[in-house]
Amino acid sequence: MEIADKWFAIVNPVAGSGRGLTDWPLISRLLRERHIVPEYVFTERKYHAIELAVEAVNNGFRKIIVVGGDGTIHEVVNGLFIQKTVPTTDVLLSVIAVGTGNDWIRMFGIPRKYSEAIRAIADGHSFLQDVGVISYYKASYKQNRYMANVAGVGFDAFVNRKYNHLKEEGKKGKWLYLWSTLKAVLRYSSTGVKVYVDDELVVNDLVYSATIGIGRYNGGGMLQTPEAVADDGLFDLTVIRKMSRLAVLLHFKVLFNGRIYKLRKTSLNRGRRIRIESSPEIAVEVDGEALGYSPFEFEIIDRAVRVVVAERFLSESAGASSGSPAPETNRPSTN
Repeated sequence: MEIADKWFAIVNPVAGSGRGLTDWPLISRLLRERHIVPEYVFTERKYHAIELAVEAVNNGFRKIIVVGGDGTIHEVVNGLFIQKTVPTTDVLLSVIAVGTGNDWIRMFGIPRKYSEAIRAIADGHSFLQDVGVISYYKASYKQNRYMANVAGVGFDAFVNRKYNHLKEEGKKGKWLYLWSTLKAVLRYSSTGVKVYVDDELVVNDLVYSATIGIGRYNGGGMLQTPEAVADDGLFDLTVIRKMSRLAVLLHFKVLFNGRIYKLRKTSLNRGRRIRIESSPEIAVEVDGEALGYSPFEFEIIDRAVRVVVAERFLSESAGASSGSPAPETNRPSTN
């Protein structure tokens, strides 16, 4: 078998509070039952998955399985863009989710159950998704990163930092993100923000939260960009203007039920380029990873990564994945 036809698995052993390690023997057996026998490597440190993805492609692999969570997917996608051996679309990326949030797989209908996720890999239905590139500042230096799913600015990033801090302290469990969110509601304050979409100023106000989505889900199932289409060449931008703590608590459920645009304080814009300025500076998280501080610039890269998806996702997407991106005029902005 040519190496380009073989699978390479990048396994995060600490994903999902250690499920990556404990469940790998089961996952490996289920893969073999589907006649998928990958070479595999365990990640050993943060950002190691980036290095492994680069090495895999440079060594000739064109099929990669991510066994991890949203953070591992984020790193592997960044690795695909760092390598220059082949176009990113020449590599097929699949995911077996063992993480905590697992928001990326929700978008594409990939089951949490290992056997069903592996069936999707064996079936081989693929989809070209958009990718975003974001510039931000860290220690006064401008840096860049690629995003596969959703970025959060302001409140979202504040929650993410609280959540990651709890994980670093050794705390585990699905309750962590909810607990982090509730703590953030009591402590976070709105910030003066300017938002430009395709060079047009669309927001100049006190902003509680801004969410930039290629996908729809973040924060372990929140739907802050519920109408996002992953191959339309556009970001969905949801902005929540200043709200009282009581109002946030009273309307908390709309973050999860897809009705966020029913809120009077919420607006939706779409575009290929987004710039966010603030005073004082605010933080950003991308795909669940805390990055840096404002100002931020986001730019879309059309249909840049080929991913394995569930067959039902393709059916539900209708024309969105049938050959060309949906026309921009079909999805107007709302304010």
